[in-house]
Amino acid sequence: MPSFLLQFIRHYLLSLQFFTRMPVTGRLADWVGFSQAMLRASAGHFPGVGVLIGGLLALFTAGLLAWLPPTGSVSLVAAALGTALGVLLTGAFHEDGLADVADGLGGSADRDRALVIMKDSRVGAFGAIAVVLMLLCKVSLLALLGDVNGALLVAALFVAHVVSRTWPLLTIRLLAHVGDAAGSKSKPLADQISGAALGTGLIWCLLALALVIYVQGATEFIAINMTDEGLLQALLNALMASFVAWAVMARWFWRRLGGFTGDCLGATQQVCEVAFYLGLGLSL
Repeated sequence: MPSFLLQFIRHYLLSLQFFTRMPVTGRLADWVGFSQAMLRASAGHFPGVGVLIGGLLALFTAGLLAWLPPTGSVSLVAAALGTALGVLLTGAFHEDGLADVADGLGGSADRDRALVIMKDSRVGAFGAIAVVLMLLCKVSLLALLGDVNGALLVAALFVAHVVSRTWPLLTIRLLAHVGDAAGSKSKPLADQISGAALGTGLIWCLLALALVIYVQGATEFIAINMTDEGLLQALLNALMASFVAWAVMARWFWRRLGGFTGDCLGATQQVCEVAFYLGLGLSL
């Protein structure tokens, strides 16, 4: 096997180790290896992790929609259980970041004090409220999409998990990492990202979008009263909504913190995922 392909696989598996609860352990972990340079390079595979997580959730949700009785609440049940599986697969890694950001930036207007609060492992009122509202938004928006069409729900889950993991790479590229380097959960991954790693992330995202568009064009699996061009426009609108959410979050972090922390990346992923669902729902 070519060396560049082996390196690609190692970086991807290292990204799985960092961002998920997937069992990359034992001899496999020894083969993957570890270094700060590898960890930084693995950041480019964050959207690739979304391909795996989104794909598993899409398959799980499709199975639920096929086997559960076709009642009016089937989309809600599938959305709730799919969201729960996503939390299990990632170990609530991104939800934890959202809670820390909400506690820090909601709990203090002072930059240094906010950073101290964000490193506290305890969850405060702002963090708990933020996570609860985020989960409610996810489930309700996914249920809405499922009520329109089950296949649309499945496709949205897959794409949103990839897209929402792409925008944080821009945050790493454009903003400075702030906070305690020694105690940060994101170091050394989030302190910088190379152009090659950023390009890898964008390729993962484009491949996921191309796959959904190709499958739709070949099979018309999203059987709703909408042309392929209309569906493509809806996906573009969802992408734009997700991008706007990223821009708002990045500006907020820049103004309040002068940069970002690892928690900011998790919070960005959560907000951009929900924004994707909202943009798609509004387009329909």
